[in-house]
Amino acid sequence: QVQLVESGGGLVQAGGSLRLSCAASGRTFSMAAMGWFRQAPGKEREFVTSTRWPYGNTYYADSVKGRFTISRDIVKNAVYLQMDSLKPEDTAVYYCASDFDDDPGSWRYGMDYWGKGTLVTVSS
Repeated sequence: QVQLVESGGGLVQAGGSLRLSCAASGRTFSMAAMGWFRQAPGKEREFVTSTRWPYGNTYYADSVKGRFTISRDIVKNAVYLQMDSLKPEDTAVYYCASDFDDDPGSWRYGMDYWGKGTLVTVSS
């Protein structure tokens, strides 16, 4: 199993930036991907971005492309989400996730392991 712990959420004004961090522990040697999902109030959880582990290929949802950047630190087993030009509709609980299956096409539908989430609130 993999344990994931997110940090860095908070309140930010529209147009601002925020950086989320996620630290992985456990069977990190089996990870094929890490990523971020989010769930806004009253909505289903949705894919935000993922990165192939450890190679670094990245994938983004259209809604965040050009504004959000995922990066990784292989030594620290950590992944980061830099969020710029934030909008009120980005308000959500953001979840870090990891997957053991090296199948990029499947990651946006869900992953094997999840963190508890961190709340991001963007005010207008």
